[in-house]
Amino acid sequence: MNILKTKIQGVVLLELDLFPDERGVFLETYQIERYKNLGLKDDFVQDNHSRSYKNVLRGMHYQKKSPQSQILTVMSGSIFDVVVDLRTGSDTFKEWFGIELTGESNRRQIYMPPGIAHGFCVLSDIVDLHYKVSQNYNSKDEGGLLWSDPIINIKWPIKSPIVSERDQLFPCFNDLSFNDFPNSK
Repeated sequence: MNILKTKIQGVVLLELDLFPDERGVFLETYQIERYKNLGLKDDFVQDNHSRSYKNVLRGMHYQKKSPQSQILTVMSGSIFDVVVDLRTGSDTFKEWFGIELTGESNRRQIYMPPGIAHGFCVLSDIVDLHYKVSQNYNSKDEGGLLWSDPIINIKWPIKSPIVSERDQLFPCFNDLSFNDFPNSK
């Protein structure tokens, strides 16, 4: 497994080792000692599965007072995955990074430390995602950043996204209160 840095401090891509044969392919999506040896020492407490359809855009989501680290794996299909750094003490505060992740070809995971807003849009007909998270989900602690915020200016690769009403009502960056956010790098 290889680890690749991104332009966002602490956000990394993990290139998984594939073991293909005539029957298909095998890969390990998580092995605690290997991830700790890479410096990812989070205690993951919950696994989530998400299925979405073409042109769905979900985001930009985060937890405020109990932020989660996450490892996201695309099991099938493809997405354009986006992170925004909301950590005021970070050298990459307010920057975004996006990358196409697929379950069929590039087989990369993305690791996001606490304090990152996350979203994605679906490029394939259907996508299945698996998340490992370090904090239990708490709906009262949920926050969001408007996916189309003009200050962050994410360059989404789809023209007419399908966005939930909730995600359409998230505030813009300038309207966020950073009193609830982690200050760590």
